[in-house]
Amino acid sequence: MRRIGSDVLKFGLGALRTTRAHKVLGSGWRGMGAVFMLHRVVEAMPDAGNSNLDFAPNRILEVTPAFLDAVITRVRAIGYEIVTLDEMAKRLRRGGPGPFAVFTFDDGYLDNAELALPIFEKHEAPFAVYVASDLPDGSADLWWLTLEASIAALDHIEMEIGGEVIAHSAQTNVEKRGAWESVYWRLRDISEDDARHAIAKLAGLAGVDGQALARGLAMTWDQVRMLHAHPLCTIGAHTASHYALAKLSRERAREDMMAGTARLEAELGSRPAHFAYPYGDEGSAGAREFDLATAQRFATAVTTRKGLLFPDHGNHLRALPRLSLNGDFQDVDLVEVLLGGAPFALWNKFRRVNVA
Repeated sequence: MRRIGSDVLKFGLGALRTTRAHKVLGSGWRGMGAVFMLHRVVEAMPDAGNSNLDFAPNRILEVTPAFLDAVITRVRAIGYEIVTLDEMAKRLRRGGPGPFAVFTFDDGYLDNAELALPIFEKHEAPFAVYVASDLPDGSADLWWLTLEASIAALDHIEMEIGGEVIAHSAQTNVEKRGAWESVYWRLRDISEDDARHAIAKLAGLAGVDGQALARGLAMTWDQVRMLHAHPLCTIGAHTASHYALAKLSRERAREDMMAGTARLEAELGSRPAHFAYPYGDEGSAGAREFDLATAQRFATAVTTRKGLLFPDHGNHLRALPRLSLNGDFQDVDLVEVLLGGAPFALWNKFRRVNVA
């Protein structure tokens, strides 16, 4: 299923909260716990309710410090223990105890160290950051951010994607959002190399330096080392180049996983025990990638498949689902609805474990 419109998804979650229909399924769908997925923490955000105000399609990857603080507070208030990835693995293997929650960040953004860390220190709560090694190396291609910046800078876009020329006016923010929707999933459907080449051409026309953009948002190795040494933080691996592994050959996928892990080990002095698949959806990580993570002896590996944790996940530690803290839904009451499990039960057709 492709991206659901924010208004439809928000309406559905809001309806569950208002009607308390999510209580009908009972506590059995709450599971043992949840792995929260985040990317960035930003101080101020535009008004997401005003469709004409801004063009920010990557807002879904950003939450405010106040929201993160409120989520941690609420999670504990409703009885969840916040644990490390190592502790999560132990509990999944032995079937409890729960409920527990794990907070994870993907990629390795500067704000994880500057804004997120103080919040976790305030709560004395552990968290994890999965670092794609190209970010602190200064060579990352965060193409989704480059695409947004390029569309923002242009009044008209024209791209060849998979042999098809896509042309779209981009004079207003409404048109820019339409242009984004026209090209984003088409880019996700083609090869990683072709997609990045197409975006690089557009960025050249827009005068956008994608690598400079990434460097401005990334942690340095000194900051990664600081987090690694911090008693509350676990650093995990996230490949070197942030490619959708399922779209690569087996050997190339294996090499990108190993390269990112080796780079982290060289800088930090110890090998990461945990891994996150870039993108992590069914089209980016499947059975082959789960086997690669197992062969590389990761204790756990997380996807972006939607769901909560159940005892059966103890047999699938390299295919764990997560609950996304989405920047479009910064409402702690909705987080509590998600933790009840009803939305995921419906999404996964009442399967507790989805690893196919």
